[in-house]
Amino acid sequence: MAKDTKMDTADTNEAETLREETAEAAPEVAEHDRIGELEAELAEAKSAVMYAQAETQNVRRRAEKEAADARTYAATHFARDILSVADNVARALAAIPAELREDEKLKGLVIGLEATGRELDSVFGRHGITKIEALGETLDPNRHQAMMEVPSDKAPGTIVQEIQSGYMIKDRLLRPALVGVAKAG
Repeated sequence: MAKDTKMDTADTNEAETLREETAEAAPEVAEHDRIGELEAELAEAKSAVMYAQAETQNVRRRAEKEAADARTYAATHFARDILSVADNVARALAAIPAELREDEKLKGLVIGLEATGRELDSVFGRHGITKIEALGETLDPNRHQAMMEVPSDKAPGTIVQEIQSGYMIKDRLLRPALVGVAKAG
């Protein structure tokens, strides 16, 4: 096989030498060869331009998507931080017994805490932050984090207790809901 390759190379070299000698005597052959070289270069240049245009378009699309994501999810870190404020307001409201809610001395405080909670919910809504409804749902590891199993008459894997609310920002998980799920058997 190596012998065939050597012969092919020798034949090719001999053919090129013969062509060059002929081209010197016949200018139309040299011109034809030059046209062939130019056409090959042109095809290569067209291919390179097409590749560059495709790459530029891909970079532009990627940049547009990253910019859109940055606009959509820019508040993510801030939102995670402010969720603890919302949790504390909810805990404060839940800690006030019913009889103290009717006390004239504390009524202003209760109304202020409730208004603060509603305003937080309103701000969250304007920025695409929604609370994950968990109670009664089937455990979804993409939205819930099971913290414990609880004996229950519900189907196994059903959420029966919410320890901490979960939130979504648009279509992404901001914070999973910490839940207790019904225990099997």
